[in-house]
Amino acid sequence: MTPPAGDGRSPAPIDRPVLEFLQTRLQATAQAARATITDASGHLELHVTLAPSYYPETVAEASLTVRWYTNDDFKIHYREVHPDHAWECRWDRHPNPHNTRDHFHPPPTAPTPGEDSSWPSDHRDVLRLVLDTIEERITGL
Repeated sequence: MTPPAGDGRSPAPIDRPVLEFLQTRLQATAQAARATITDASGHLELHVTLAPSYYPETVAEASLTVRWYTNDDFKIHYREVHPDHAWECRWDRHPNPHNTRDHFHPPPTAPTPGEDSSWPSDHRDVLRLVLDTIEERITGL
């Protein structure tokens, strides 16, 4: 087996063209205030600041961080910052010792291990699933 590359979550490198596609797609929505590809955390990823107008005043900030790999592994982390806590969850596809390759780390703390799951194979379908889940969360707030 090839040793993990990047952040150790996948044996494949980051797929920059997919990140660029997702960046363009998200920038075209009213949900995103800003979408930037960065390696500030030491790993190439798409960081999305979600539009504050979508959230009640009790949410100080909301963000989405995406890493997508050339073998279609991924890590998508959603996070809300509230005055007294953070609320977060994560959709993952990568080899690991704690869950099946496809799994979900549920809110409010995104614990490990997560819950085994099954995600679509196409990055566009995964993005739609994530955005729909975020919309449901916003409606619930």
